[in-house]
Order: sequence, then structure tokens, then C-alpha cells
Amino acid sequence: MNPSAEFMLSHSLLHAKLLKRMDNNMSLHGISFTEYTILHQLHSSTANTMRRIDLAESIGISASGITRMLAPMEKIGLVEKESNPRDARESLVRLSTSGHQIYDDASSTLDLISSSLTDSLTEIQLAKMMKYTLKLLQ
Repeated sequence: MNPSAEFMLSHSLLHAKLLKRMDNNMSLHGISFTEYTILHQLHSSTANTMRRIDLAESIGISASGITRMLAPMEKIGLVEKESNPRDARESLVRLSTSGHQIYDDASSTLDLISSSLTDSLTEIQLAKMMKYTLKLLQ
């Protein structure tokens, strides 16, 4: 097996283990890590609002996948659906007040867990990993 294939397999295993750990910790806030990433994207966007298709693309899932993810989030009040004033065919998603609170609380948990998961790395090593990860995302 070539080094690239070995890297992909080990990265996939790392991703799965980290996702499981993050999901376990986000469950303390009643959300999954994927739901947290949705809240994060909305929190980081202008007016805490995004088009569904842009939100789906930003977290790497399909348009139908984001619709399935958002339905229970809307039901429990983390996000709200809005119509687009410029295009009635297009719906927008907005972070609700409750969503802001859950996001803030879960962000504190994410900071703690992320630090504990990477405490064996130096700041320089972590910065290099981030640099290389971003390069692969291009």
C-alpha cells in the first residue's frame, strides 16, 4: 500500500474516533457534533442566517441531508426557517435565541475536549497539522 493510501486509512480512523468522542461530549447539550457544526456555521454567518444549500455545502453534506438534519433542530427550536425576501423559492435558516445559548454552552465543551485531545501536541505541531489539513481541503 502506498503512503497516500495509508494516510487516507489512518485519517479515516482518526476522523471516526474523534467524531465519536465529540458526539459523546456534545450529547451533554442535547446535540450531535454535526448539529454543533451547523450551529457554528450559522453563528459565524452574517446575521446568523444562511441559505440551506450554502449551509449544506459548508459542512460537506447534500441538500437533502441538510433538510433531514434541520427538521429536528427546527422542532426543538435551535434554528428557524425564514423565507428569502429576494427569492420566495429559496428558504433561509437562522440561528434562534435558544440555538445561540446551546452553541455558546457547547463551544465551551468543545474547547475543553479539543484541548484534552491535542494536549500531547505542541502549538507548532498543531499549527502544522492545521496548515496541512487546510491544504488538503483546497
